[in-house]
Amino acid sequence: MSLLIDGEAMMKKRCEWVGTDPLYIEYHDKEWGTPVFNDQKLFEFLILEGAQAGLSWMTILRKRQNFFNAFDHFDPQKVARYGPEQIQRLLKNKGIIRNERKIRSAVQNARAFLKIQEQFGSFSDYVWQFVGGTPKKNARRQVSEIPSKTADSIALSRDLKRRGFVFVGPTICYAFMQAVGMVNDHTIDCFRYYELNSYLKQPGG
Repeated sequence: MSLLIDGEAMMKKRCEWVGTDPLYIEYHDKEWGTPVFNDQKLFEFLILEGAQAGLSWMTILRKRQNFFNAFDHFDPQKVARYGPEQIQRLLKNKGIIRNERKIRSAVQNARAFLKIQEQFGSFSDYVWQFVGGTPKKNARRQVSEIPSKTADSIALSRDLKRRGFVFVGPTICYAFMQAVGMVNDHTIDCFRYYELNSYLKQPGG
């Protein structure tokens, strides 16, 4: 991921939470809110959002490459096979969040993830049904209007837990939904709000 931000890019109006850190700008401009339908990428965000619990997203972004390497490029089939040896290896890895509950949850979630793939054909088909298969367009004027959870994220959380997932509370689920573009929560004064809305599938379209 390139962290070179040119002068024109710096002048763009963004969501106010972004700030001036090049890493955050790159993530906001290129990823946050962009619809994701690739299962392995969805698994990555699910694990990273769970790892973030109680921490800042910037902490996760700075360790993201380390997570990518440590968790076999977020391949759910490989992570699902982790046993005591692999878990101990991860607990000794200073490049990631060395929280045993979170590490074990990644393995448990990988196994539950594979079951969903088997049942629904893909995790993407499963998870996108919670917003009717197309991104929800919100129209937040300011960050304070963005909720920490919604009825959709509560429903997703409840169903994931029923299927054996952990670290998937309604707030974590909503952060996941925002990150993978299931909802467009860029504020309306942000250039990405209009870029995303310009090509997102309309409900019923």
